[in-house]
Amino acid sequence: MSFHEIRFPASLSFGSVGGPERRTDVVTLANGFEERNTPWAHSRRRYDAGLGLRSLDDIEVLIAFFEARQGQIFGFRWKDWSDYKSARPSADPDFRDQVIGLGDGQTSQFQLSKSYRSGSTVYQRPIAKPVAGTLRLGLGQEELQEDIDFTLDPNSGAINLSHPPEAGIEVVAGFEFDVPVRFDTDRIQTSVASFQAGDVPNVPVVEVRV
Repeated sequence: MSFHEIRFPASLSFGSVGGPERRTDVVTLANGFEERNTPWAHSRRRYDAGLGLRSLDDIEVLIAFFEARQGQIFGFRWKDWSDYKSARPSADPDFRDQVIGLGDGQTSQFQLSKSYRSGSTVYQRPIAKPVAGTLRLGLGQEELQEDIDFTLDPNSGAINLSHPPEAGIEVVAGFEFDVPVRFDTDRIQTSVASFQAGDVPNVPVVEVRV
């Protein structure tokens, strides 16, 4: 897949709106009960980048970024200001934030992920675009050192440990991350007059699988 490892300007994504969406097929039976199914194992996020624009200079930056991505052709990184780290919004990432795997004495590669809990239900979201330099990794209560105990592929979120963890040992991690996205349009329409009057262009952005 065509993807540019560059982040959409964070100053422009701040103030945008968006979030996760699911696809659910609902069939109402003759007796009034419903059958609900989904073809998606994971949610897909959508955003509107237009609401983050505050000046004509911002529009110039947007157009340059859009042209460099050739519209919908190339994906890019997006900072979702409402959900961009393993910890709570008010806390800094800690290496014990997320359990991303369990040692079995043989496996040495693990995928970054973030868990979303509600009651007894847990959804585990794969994280493919961690922010370089933010990862903290540990085994149980012991923090590890990057490039000594493990390496990270920042383009996929894959972690390779120098030694497979013993059976039953939790692999834990804390990090910041981006969302892999693309523009969901091949056209951006702007007007100096309407922008000065308070109107902003609609710039749809949609998450992509990587």
